[in-house]
Amino acid sequence: MAIAQNIEIDQDSDYSKTFIAKDDTGTVIDLTTAPSTLAAQIRKSYATTTATDFTATATSAVTTGEFTLALTDVQTATGTLERGRHVYDVTITDGSGDITRIQEGIATVSPSVTRT
Repeated sequence: MAIAQNIEIDQDSDYSKTFIAKDDTGTVIDLTTAPSTLAAQIRKSYATTTATDFTATATSAVTTGEFTLALTDVQTATGTLERGRHVYDVTITDGSGDITRIQEGIATVSPSVTRT
């Protein structure tokens, strides 16, 4: 079972946040198990066919379960990522091809006022 954590993303801005990967018992997931691959997406709803991919990266201290999710200002731009509530999740694929969802939640996109 994935850990639920809601996030906030500012529209028209770069987004980057570091998390700790844990299983449903609260035990840190060792991201050094090679070859582990992180993937993460945000969608307007679970049924939406279009998604925006986060850049999901394990940090240099991957035995601590740290990983970062990032979006560029282009990805969060008005007209690209709508303001409001979205859903997101993060999965890890291990060396044997097993996929596990490690995090999920609501992503609230806050609208931008300033235009460049």
